[in-house]
Amino acid sequence: MNSALLMAAALAIEAAVGWPDWLYRLIRHPVVWIGALISGLERRLNRPAFGHRARYALGALTSLLVIAVPTGAAFALARLIPDTLWGAALEALLASSLLASRSLYAHVAAIAAPLQAGDIALARQKVAMIVGRDPAQLDAPAIARASLESLAENASDGVIAPLFWGALLGLPGIAAYKAINTLDSMIGHRSDRYAAFGGFAARLDDVANFIPARLTGLLIALPAWRRNALSTMLRDARHHRSPNAGWPEAAMAGALGVRLSGPRTYGSHVSDEPWLNPSAPDPTAEKMCPGLSRFVLAVTLAGILLTVIGAFWSLHDPV
Repeated sequence: MNSALLMAAALAIEAAVGWPDWLYRLIRHPVVWIGALISGLERRLNRPAFGHRARYALGALTSLLVIAVPTGAAFALARLIPDTLWGAALEALLASSLLASRSLYAHVAAIAAPLQAGDIALARQKVAMIVGRDPAQLDAPAIARASLESLAENASDGVIAPLFWGALLGLPGIAAYKAINTLDSMIGHRSDRYAAFGGFAARLDDVANFIPARLTGLLIALPAWRRNALSTMLRDARHHRSPNAGWPEAAMAGALGVRLSGPRTYGSHVSDEPWLNPSAPDPTAEKMCPGLSRFVLAVTLAGILLTVIGAFWSLHDPV
């Protein structure tokens, strides 16, 4: 099975069953294993006594080591798995563990339910699980805004980007991307502790997500042409603090007819971010379900696209 069909199968498996709770309790999750490796190396190598250049170099070395471990394991597994239908099914099952469409949908849906019921306290508890903002500072529109932004950004980071690299490079590609993205999540921050040590990881994540973020924006925007989602994305994405996250977020803002991003509070710090789709109103609780539907449609389109590409590839494969 070629890599595009492999990723389409992996997406179908992950959307259907995800990573079951019993399996997580038994062996945790590949991302947890990668995170443990990052934490162990960071504790030993990211020392304040070292200078900026030394910490940057050690952070780069850490990043390369962390990427090499799961990528090497995935490469070895791909070589060992027999080239049969059952072998392809096993490879797709392994790849599915590195996707997050089902869990992302579940997390955002868990915020939507109490928000629509008017239970702000519970909605704040749920939104705190997926964003870093101070939940006590969030009213209902801010909760909806944070949820939709996270849904759009993670549609790229958690679904489309791993599918993209998996389709290009197979199981090693999706494993390498997941390591890069986990590194960025854990150490790719601009804080005093990570600015130097995580600098390489942050830049590498920007590169790895450059094309997938824009593909995700297109997958969200194109089916919503009546709301000018595409023009909103093209106009506003570049204003976002991230070179990549603005594309799916601006597309989601245009598709739903709401404004996203804008000022937000992290602890005692207020970050004065520009608005995406600034002339639109704040999202309400009623926009959560259309946002989730837009996410499902984008992921479904990605699966269809992979299937078409994979089928075309198979038909024209000279072997």
